[in-house]
Amino acid sequence: MLYNWLYPLHTEFSFLNVFRYQSFRIIYAAVTAFLIAFILAPWLIRKLQEIKLGQQIRNDGPKSHLAKSGTPTMGGLLILFAVVLSTLLWADITKPYVWLVLAAMVGFGAIGFADDYLKFIKRQSKGLSASQKFAAQVAIASAIAITLYFLPGYTTKLSVPFFKNFTPDLGWFYIVFAVLVIVGSSNAVNLTDGLDGLAIGPVMITALAYTIVAYVAGHRLMSDYLLIPHIENAGEIAVFTAAILGSSLGFLWFNTYPASVFMGDVGSLPLGAALGTVAVISKHELLLLLVGGVFVIEAVSVIFQVVSFKSRGKRIFLMAPIHHHFEMKGWEEPKVVVRLWIIAILLALLSLSTLKLR
Repeated sequence: MLYNWLYPLHTEFSFLNVFRYQSFRIIYAAVTAFLIAFILAPWLIRKLQEIKLGQQIRNDGPKSHLAKSGTPTMGGLLILFAVVLSTLLWADITKPYVWLVLAAMVGFGAIGFADDYLKFIKRQSKGLSASQKFAAQVAIASAIAITLYFLPGYTTKLSVPFFKNFTPDLGWFYIVFAVLVIVGSSNAVNLTDGLDGLAIGPVMITALAYTIVAYVAGHRLMSDYLLIPHIENAGEIAVFTAAILGSSLGFLWFNTYPASVFMGDVGSLPLGAALGTVAVISKHELLLLLVGGVFVIEAVSVIFQVVSFKSRGKRIFLMAPIHHHFEMKGWEEPKVVVRLWIIAILLALLSLSTLKLR
């Protein structure tokens, strides 16, 4: 909104010309989101404590986690608020992509809120059923994918990392593919959110990587030079991913070990969906498998564990997702978190190299 309100005045006040530059707005979206999250977090934590909105810990997990029982959850509300407000302030809100990524964030946030509300406020231990949650996710993701499909100028061609001439056109199947990316990303982040600071670290790293990807994809000269699809106005979603980065930093201040607050489904589901939607809009869907490799590893570990146990009656890991496996082997929680962050950083660097290696 600041861009839409203030930039038109640059002819009278030349210093307002700075709002024209996406790089300026990207930086200040991150800073604004960080300040919102950092300043409001103590107030939110106190409110969550007052209503006794604490996390319930599984008895079959690592025994060290029992001390976390009662830690305030639903802190993802803070991330949601900071991202949405910062994006509205610094992005060009006349661009449809901005509203699509916000719709993903708010829509999946509503699903996560309903699930957390039933579990922690209504004391219904399972919250939303798996089928209810999945159906709601597919419905929102389908609405986003169909909107993209019919947007003028939007292509259904798939960009494949490391290949500059191999861009298969998925046609109408692209809608199904986009839904899989958004829903899969949402649930992968949700599965990763099991240790203090574990999920939010790779979220920040992925958000930073896609800030660069979206900015480059929206820049005609850069995208042409790097031989990647040019997406008109995609640079505006870099403002959104920067807001995710900033709000996540603010949240991490209080979520780092030992955590003062957990994000809950109201945080993990929308963050994953938002990153998936950004990957789809920027036409770097497959790159998400690499840059978000930690999320993929976590999700795959759960799938393998379930399939193995149901088919053979045996477990592959001591406990799934895989971060619990390492805990059960004796790794201390901070060590598991930091090592997975290191892997996330290396995967992000490798993913960014694909912009040039084609």
